[in-house]
Amino acid sequence: MMLVEIVLFGGIFLLTTGARCEMTEVTAEAGSQVVLPCKCEIPQCDPAAITWSKDNKGTVWRKQSSGLQYLGSSWFQKGSSRVRCPHSDFVKGKYSLEINDVNVEDGGLYKCKVEFKGRVIEKGIMLRILQVSFSPSAPMLGDVVSVQCTMSPWPEGAVVNWMVNSISYEPKNSVIKNQSGRLIKEKALEELAGNWTCFIHESENVWKATAQLSVRGIIQPSKDNIKLYAALGSPFTMPCMFSPGISPTWAMVEKLDSEFSPMFKNRSVSTSPSDKSIIIEEVQPENEGKYRCTGIVKTQTLTRSMQLVVAKVVKSKKRGSVMLSCQLSDSSEVTNYEWVHVTYDINGTKSVGSILHGPTITVEDNWGEWTCRYFGKSGLLGNVTTQAYLMAGLSGEKSSAASSNTGTVIGLSFLLVILLLILAQMYKNHQRRKRILQYPALETIVHTISNEREELEKNRVKN
Repeated sequence: MMLVEIVLFGGIFLLTTGARCEMTEVTAEAGSQVVLPCKCEIPQCDPAAITWSKDNKGTVWRKQSSGLQYLGSSWFQKGSSRVRCPHSDFVKGKYSLEINDVNVEDGGLYKCKVEFKGRVIEKGIMLRILQVSFSPSAPMLGDVVSVQCTMSPWPEGAVVNWMVNSISYEPKNSVIKNQSGRLIKEKALEELAGNWTCFIHESENVWKATAQLSVRGIIQPSKDNIKLYAALGSPFTMPCMFSPGISPTWAMVEKLDSEFSPMFKNRSVSTSPSDKSIIIEEVQPENEGKYRCTGIVKTQTLTRSMQLVVAKVVKSKKRGSVMLSCQLSDSSEVTNYEWVHVTYDINGTKSVGSILHGPTITVEDNWGEWTCRYFGKSGLLGNVTTQAYLMAGLSGEKSSAASSNTGTVIGLSFLLVILLLILAQMYKNHQRRKRILQYPALETIVHTISNEREELEKNRVKN
């Protein structure tokens, strides 16, 4: 029916007395701005009477030769007009019509009529509006979504092809044809989220329109089985975030490869009902492994898995130098390692040295801050930082302290042995004297006998 109206409308201005007609076609995507061209070829055409009209909306814009202008009431939106003709172009004989924020209803046949000194020039412009639309506009994961490719007016005999995220897509279900487009119904899946482009082919003409489909569900982590990287000893947020407007009735983050499968329901990092992320205050080696974010929305259970990879720097001394090794609990996605040496002067000014490559490096001048940055195919994955000079200093302190402690222990042990021997001898003498004092007469006898022996010895010597 609409095509018949367009043909009749076109025929009317073709038969207009004294009129000369030209036909132009313009296409635009819904929501954009479009310019419908109209130029007066007569020299010094201004002031001319100009009338813009649409097949089913009457007058769009009109200017009399006196300069008075009129706007169609149906072209106002929120108190302002969606159409205008730039005044600066009038002196050039250009009366192009600008339409802002075009929609599917704006598609159709327009007529530009120029009247000047009894002469009439009419130009026909076929405006086709393209649009890709979704219903519902943001479906929940697993819901049925309708995707429609619209062109108004629809070209007879046109064929539609689809692409999703720049990859050719063949609808799994039947295609519904209607007057202004083609409609397909699909189950909203994660792989269908993104840019939908419909290509309309008609003879040698090809038109296209693109729109983005958002599938609501878990938005962080961004995809299933993603690897997340954290430095040993640093805080880390384990993501579990749902689309805005979704408030799960129950949600948790759990560790899958743990004997006890701990759940972190009471360690949420946010008060938002859609953010159920948890925070690990200090990453430890046992935090490495697989996790799962789970939430129940209405009657549907949403899940997404992720893996936490822990990175650390292992330091060792070798022949007066320090070896730094960047180690990850899972390095399967790592393609390159970079080491950045950072030092600070007495004023705290930061200085960055040359970049070294490789998972392990040898540092001769082992002081300052070293950061290991590791990369994957898509760019930087993460980094981990260490203080190399602290290790060297602590090693020297530990060695000297150990040597000093050894000498002290040996010296104290030797003095203790001598002291014990002296005390033992003193104790023996004390005990012996104590036993003798119990018998004083015996002491006198022993003393007398001893004196007599000494006298006998002296007499022998004299004789």
